[in-house]
Amino acid sequence: MTFKSETSAVPPIVLNDGNVIPQLGFGVFQVPDEETSAAVTSALAAGYRSIDTAALYGNEEGTGRAIREFGLPREEVFVTTKLWNSEQGYDSTLRAFDESLRKLGLDYLDLYLIHWPVAKADRYIDTFRAFQALKSQGRIKSIGVSNFTVPHLERLIAETGEIPVVNQIELHPRLVQRELREFHAANAIATEAWSPLGQATFLDDATIARVAAEVGRTPAQVVIRWHLQLGNVVIPKSVTPSRIVENFDVFGFELSTEQVDAISGLDAGERTGPDPDTFAGGLE
Repeated sequence: MTFKSETSAVPPIVLNDGNVIPQLGFGVFQVPDEETSAAVTSALAAGYRSIDTAALYGNEEGTGRAIREFGLPREEVFVTTKLWNSEQGYDSTLRAFDESLRKLGLDYLDLYLIHWPVAKADRYIDTFRAFQALKSQGRIKSIGVSNFTVPHLERLIAETGEIPVVNQIELHPRLVQRELREFHAANAIATEAWSPLGQATFLDDATIARVAAEVGRTPAQVVIRWHLQLGNVVIPKSVTPSRIVENFDVFGFELSTEQVDAISGLDAGERTGPDPDTFAGGLE
């Protein structure tokens, strides 16, 4: 198990390769690079030990700067980034990885993800094989995917002989993703939720408000707790220091089975992001 942390109480999730990811992390989607260092520093100060970025976000440099300057031992911070669609393919993946690692200013990655399957380009198998090569060199500890559906995962596993450790997907109370989570569980793939708060579009929902009142917590805390109790890895993001702290303060209470089920019952199949079956951003 490569990752270890002596400075955070976040529960660990053991991945199918034996490495460990903190169940609660910090995402920097849509955070401008010039604001990222401050946000990541606030997150590390609050106790987060997992930071999730991507080449597309344009803030790998700010992310890496904050991690290096905060001064924790490297093995205590779990760092994830993602390969963008336009760089898929074996050789281009190797080049893109070098560039991401250079921007982050790190010697290795804890987790590298294929950002989207982009099935129409038909490059994700070669891309994952490049990931496997990088892992064999010790430059990446764990390899996974993002926004893959069951058919994408089935093909990837069949053709590469390796099960990704993580599938990072849009997941929140309006998009519960039961079928995909069941496939993950059956194949020892960790489910990681992006947009875990649904861009705050449902935080004023009556059911969430009721549960929040019952447990004396904010709607955002209740939804993050719901994710944790479902077993999801969850990566909320904020640039507001007080919200960063609030989103981390979710370990001093539990939801009842009825409360978890009530929140899950809000599922409406509603996405805030693109459809993984058709999205091909970056290839236009």
